[in-house]
Amino acid sequence: MIEVRNVFKHYGNVTALDDVSFTVNEGEIVGFLGPNGAGKSTMMNIVTGYLSSTSGEASVCGIDVLENPDEAKKKIGFLPEQPPLYREMKVSEYLNFVYELKKCTLNRKAHLDEIMAVTKIAGVKDRLIGNLSKGYRQRVGIAQALVGNPPVMIFDEPTVGLDPKQIIEIRNLIRNLGKNHTVVLSTHILPEVQSVCDRILIINEGRLIADEKTENVARAAASDRKYTVKVAGPRRDVLRELRALGGVRFAEDTGDGDADGAVFAVEAERGIDIRKQMFNMLAAKGWPIMELTPRGMSLEEVFVMITDEDERRRNAPERRAGKE
Repeated sequence: MIEVRNVFKHYGNVTALDDVSFTVNEGEIVGFLGPNGAGKSTMMNIVTGYLSSTSGEASVCGIDVLENPDEAKKKIGFLPEQPPLYREMKVSEYLNFVYELKKCTLNRKAHLDEIMAVTKIAGVKDRLIGNLSKGYRQRVGIAQALVGNPPVMIFDEPTVGLDPKQIIEIRNLIRNLGKNHTVVLSTHILPEVQSVCDRILIINEGRLIADEKTENVARAAASDRKYTVKVAGPRRDVLRELRALGGVRFAEDTGDGDADGAVFAVEAERGIDIRKQMFNMLAAKGWPIMELTPRGMSLEEVFVMITDEDERRRNAPERRAGKE
């Protein structure tokens, strides 16, 4: 549905996008993830035809965005970070305006009624947009993107500024839209991607550095490195020995535990399985392991690790060159 090939975007001497390529297949919900300033909005604006690339190609449903922008835009419903709303209009007036603007040919009443039902704004259709809560205004923004029933939906930071209840509602709405549309969700909010998306694209400083299924990201990056271990032994002595164990990167007393033992958080160096060493050491000390639970890595930790590794790779040649 979406294909991006070798896209560069330069602003003078600043490179906003650096040779970005990816594909989004029909029916996928894909998270486009990166920190603020990483190039997410620039990429979304290029895909939707609001911005031209310096070089490279972007197509939607097989239509080149630069060569046939009008045809490509008909295939896209776009919610920018700031929804394009007219606050002085009523909700129904605004959607009728968008219907005409998009030159929609579907049955007007049936189509707009369906959109308002899907986005749950039928109850406020006669209210001024400017008098709505931010959550409802965001729903109206999604509703305008749905006018014309485009096969591709692109959302840029759709939950920024919403309260927790509104965030859950918008995420559920996006998840439901994914049943009938291909969805790209651009965000820097990691739990959003984890709860909604099938696949994650990670961009950092204009470069695409990861493309993986959501459930595989933590597994692929983390391996067995972090554990919570409950030990029947003296807290201070156990902690000292855990920290001295070869291959242990980090260990701390969590402060938890009961009469059966104290609980510790242990992290191994990358590529090292410390379970046997830890068992043998604690057994030799006469301190039984009561529980051992893998902790894994949060999506936040995976993201930081991936971006840090990318920066180290890119800076390594510069450091070597400086030494030479």
